[in-house]
Amino acid sequence: MKKILSALSLALLLTLGGCNVLDLAPIDFNAAGSYWKNEAQIETYLNGLMGQFRSDYSSPFMLGEVRGSTLLEGTSLENVSLNYADRVMNRLTKDVTGISNWNGYYAKLLQVNHYIDQVANGCEFLSDAQRNQYLAPGYGLRAYYYFMLYRTYGGVPLETSVKIMEGKVEITDLYMARATAEETLNFIKEDINRSEQCYGSDRTLDRHAWSYFATEMLKAQIYLWSAKVDTNDGKGPHKATGSADLNTAKTALQNIVGSGQFALLDDFSKIFAYNNKGNKEEILAVYFNNTETTNNAPNFIFQAALTVGALFDEDGNNLGDPLNLCNTGMHRNEYREALVRSFDKEDARRAGTFFEAYDSPNPATRRFGSCVVKYMGHVENGSRYYDSDVIIYRYADVILMLAEIENSLGNGAAAAGYINQIRQRAYRGVDYPVFPTSDFATTELAILKERDKEFVAEGTRWFDLIRLQDANKKPLVFSAAAAYPMQYGGEATPVLSSNETHKLLWPVNAAVLAADPELEQTYGY
Repeated sequence: MKKILSALSLALLLTLGGCNVLDLAPIDFNAAGSYWKNEAQIETYLNGLMGQFRSDYSSPFMLGEVRGSTLLEGTSLENVSLNYADRVMNRLTKDVTGISNWNGYYAKLLQVNHYIDQVANGCEFLSDAQRNQYLAPGYGLRAYYYFMLYRTYGGVPLETSVKIMEGKVEITDLYMARATAEETLNFIKEDINRSEQCYGSDRTLDRHAWSYFATEMLKAQIYLWSAKVDTNDGKGPHKATGSADLNTAKTALQNIVGSGQFALLDDFSKIFAYNNKGNKEEILAVYFNNTETTNNAPNFIFQAALTVGALFDEDGNNLGDPLNLCNTGMHRNEYREALVRSFDKEDARRAGTFFEAYDSPNPATRRFGSCVVKYMGHVENGSRYYDSDVIIYRYADVILMLAEIENSLGNGAAAAGYINQIRQRAYRGVDYPVFPTSDFATTELAILKERDKEFVAEGTRWFDLIRLQDANKKPLVFSAAAAYPMQYGGEATPVLSSNETHKLLWPVNAAVLAADPELEQTYGY
């Protein structure tokens, strides 16, 4: 699975055109009549789907973090213009949608749907066990993409076929109205349960490929969201289900814990180290290698041309080139000082996440800044390659989701125990601040703050704000206690105000709506 790009021999995974808003494009399937004839072809196609999955690695950050009130707006420490101002400040409207064309997910779903259709209904050379082996990741990937769509838009068009593959169709045959929120979530649940069932007793683990454990992780996320989050679409809203779905999520997480294949690493910084790929904390990661492709970490890293020799530490000492940048870095995403300083200095996650600096040695006039060092890759022959793996699912998230589930089930002591597992690792087991058993709201906020420290640049903060709740079971996205001020020392205000409930979801861009008369704008926009 590691040489993913070399497996992309099928043109359908590399060149996607579009004839309608769902990207249901006619593609040359490499003489489709001669394909799907043996297992090697299925393996190649599945590898291609995982390559496609890798190409989407930045979407969790875009959809699940940018809007979460941790990023700066304006300019970075070196006065470079920062990205995503409208999204960072939640200024989304029907005309400023932040993303377009469903974030490109229907092009990906076209390929997954074709794969599922061929493996489920063709490929007569497969035994039932082999068929399930290949369907399991297919259903998992489809549930993943639709769950990203659901958390972003609520109810969406549910395309599960490849209509255009059967021959010529009229454009009107491709129009699709949005399913309701409840219908969409029920479909996602069906797919993730199909994936789980197809895996059966197969517990094979490749941390760079979809596996049973990725399915269980996604299942836990889906059912935890279902249990706690109301999604209103004005037609068929989803109402939070509570304990039944909480317990389903809990069982999925316990299956991961009980496998014995995962653990928290003692050293937080080693989770993301280039020379420690495939470590025991990884459940699912996308593989990067400088001979194939690299990640987008430069967007989070100081610009060498503007900072080498121009930065200072807290004591006013010139830092030179402390990160060995090798003339790289763009620094288009910078985190707020209030977030960085919310970490104790003794918390290993602070240095394992941020490199901090000042633009002057003068305490009276200097400006604070930081960059993220999780994904810095390695230096070879005088060049820096940003080829650290990007982790999609890791074991710390299992522990903190279990804390959240126990808190929602009224088991405060169990929730505190899980929080303390994370803190103990963060403080290397020495003098960590023990979280005591407490009430629901206090524990919920503590879980959020722990997640804020644990998952910087990993694409969870915005989703966490929607899912975690205050004493009245209102999302913490409306709570000042959950927010970080733009300027350190300033007053924190809620990420969304009480009259912005529609902004829990994203609007659909005008071009998509204009192309399909059956589509409607997201409720509230």
